[in-house]
Amino acid sequence: MFLNKTYRFWSALIAMVLATAVAGAMFFLSATTNEETAPESGAPTASEAAEVARISAEFPDSAGTSIFLVFTKSSELSDDEITTINDNVADIYAAHTDLEVAIPAQVSEDGTTVSAIIPLDKTNVVDVQKERYDDIREIAGTGLPGVDLYLSGPEGFAIDISNVFAGADLTLLIVTASVVVVLLLITYRSPILWIVPLLVVGLADGLAGAMAKKAADMLGGQLDASTTGILSVLVFGAGTNYALLIISRYREELLKFESRADSMAKAVRGTAPAILASGGTVLVVMAVLLFAQLDSSRNLGLAGFVGIAVAMISGIVVLPFALVLWPRWIFWPLTPKFGTKPKRESMWARAGHTIARRPVLFSIGSALLAIGLALPAMGIQTGLTANERFLTKPGAVTGIEILSDKFEQFQGSGFTIMASESDVDEVQAYLEDNKDLLVEIPAPPVFAAPPIPGVVIAPAPEPEPTFSTVGETNDGWTQITATLDFAAESDGAKNAIATFRTGLDSVGDGLALVGGNDAQVLDTEIAIDADQKLVFPSVLAVVFIILVLVLRSLVAPAILLATVVASYFAAIGSSWLLFQNIWGFPALDGNVIVLSFLFLVALGIDYNMFLMTRVKEESEILVNGKPAGIRAGMVTALGATGGVITSAGVLLAAVFAVLGVLPLITLTQIGVIVCVGVLLDTLLVRTVVVPSLTFLVGERMWLPRKTGVSNK
Repeated sequence: MFLNKTYRFWSALIAMVLATAVAGAMFFLSATTNEETAPESGAPTASEAAEVARISAEFPDSAGTSIFLVFTKSSELSDDEITTINDNVADIYAAHTDLEVAIPAQVSEDGTTVSAIIPLDKTNVVDVQKERYDDIREIAGTGLPGVDLYLSGPEGFAIDISNVFAGADLTLLIVTASVVVVLLLITYRSPILWIVPLLVVGLADGLAGAMAKKAADMLGGQLDASTTGILSVLVFGAGTNYALLIISRYREELLKFESRADSMAKAVRGTAPAILASGGTVLVVMAVLLFAQLDSSRNLGLAGFVGIAVAMISGIVVLPFALVLWPRWIFWPLTPKFGTKPKRESMWARAGHTIARRPVLFSIGSALLAIGLALPAMGIQTGLTANERFLTKPGAVTGIEILSDKFEQFQGSGFTIMASESDVDEVQAYLEDNKDLLVEIPAPPVFAAPPIPGVVIAPAPEPEPTFSTVGETNDGWTQITATLDFAAESDGAKNAIATFRTGLDSVGDGLALVGGNDAQVLDTEIAIDADQKLVFPSVLAVVFIILVLVLRSLVAPAILLATVVASYFAAIGSSWLLFQNIWGFPALDGNVIVLSFLFLVALGIDYNMFLMTRVKEESEILVNGKPAGIRAGMVTALGATGGVITSAGVLLAAVFAVLGVLPLITLTQIGVIVCVGVLLDTLLVRTVVVPSLTFLVGERMWLPRKTGVSNK
């Protein structure tokens, strides 16, 4: 009765005013002054490569980062063009570095390409990066018509990545909202009703974004555009799903109750447990990510936790108040009339009857289909290089490819060792012993002294080539650099880094650290592997426990969890076929496996949860003094929820597919895999697999709980 009074008009109006005030206060309190930052691409914070970067940054003359200038043309560059290039490089040094003398640009052997490396102070503030980048490009290209200019290196890649996300929030918001509007119009077939859930979910998205950024700021971090983009997709997808469930149940109850307040009270009581359980599952799963080693995963866990919490509160608290303020005509032209018998024999109910007659056939058929879709997953390749992460090749990638082709020094892969000052000689001796893994540093030329009449001068000994260079010393650490005789990010380079780390543990005091680009790649792969070992079992355990608590059973949760895992492998396999045959992707990004598993299991279980909680409710309804039973409950639940769950699944799949509007392969892969997986969950698992298995297992689905209904 309390809920019935709560949803009366004046109570709802007061509640909406309070909700608006609270949301406004939260927006105000969550306001941050953080500047937009580019996605981090370095090693995990706790890794050895990150420690080397931190130590290096403390050196007095540490440049922090650099940008590579690549000047090239199809024919040989003239002397005047090379002179102009050097003049431009000197101007860039004067404008953007503290160095008084510029290092001259290098000319390739064929004379078609010139390169220059500009040391810069490191920053990840997008506005500062772009302003500096644009100025360098303008200076570098002055007076060089007909010469192609590419800006590459660490800073070049940072700018290209930030350009990928330039305006990403607005683009994602517009495309996502458009998709939601279209699907809500199709679902409700009403020109008015869709406005209410869209406004509620849109405000929830804005509030979630502000609160997530504030939470990250309080914890000493910042959310980049890739994380906030996924956050928007999560909030819109989950929030709209919750809205679809509540509105569908509300419309159903309006046929039974004359009062809108009574109808909404019954709708909330019927859907809140499923929404709380499904949303709670995603919340706990996001909390698991807070313990991940990869920085981006931890940031996503924090943002996702805040976003889903806001979406849940908006769905089961704010939306019901917003809906009951409007008369029944908001559903026009399909206005629910009190006393009208609900239409239960829908196509979904007929599908339930069909599956009930042949559960074995449907179970075997769906199992074979899932296996067939999953088989391509056996040939998946993982690991994208920095050059392969873009859908459209940017200038930074083209530039580094030209440098690798034209200059020998760019063909290997440099790395850095931080060693104790007292261990420098021993570390260099160790590197000498492993010179087969390194690029030789040519010895400087020896110039003979002028001859002296009557004096015989013994020839000077030829200097020995070296394989490492000793740099600066600071606070007890000495920097040693060398170059691997392997292509950057190759397996050979990563294996060599691992070899050096193991070997240096027994050199001197054993404190030497190995960093650099390949070390970052290796540490990231190690972190992803550790996150897989954390996320996979933790997510499965969390989902199973929540299902047990909601359904009060052990058998049903085990079966439902197995179906979702099967659909995950089917989604991975079928998506891999799409990536190879349509997009031509060489591999999956390493973290895609972890994140797609997390999203698919956490979100995919929602539809099974929505269905099975309704099955539980319907099967417990007394018919002639006895519970209706799980078979009747499944058919009834399919008829009642089939349309709304299918709509919710299609909507969530479409919203995740929106990630493909950004030209970054990682987000495209996540979007496609989750889209395919959610469609499989919605159209195959929830519609065919779960009902057929339920009909096969019967009342034993609720074991060890007794239902009082025969299993025959």
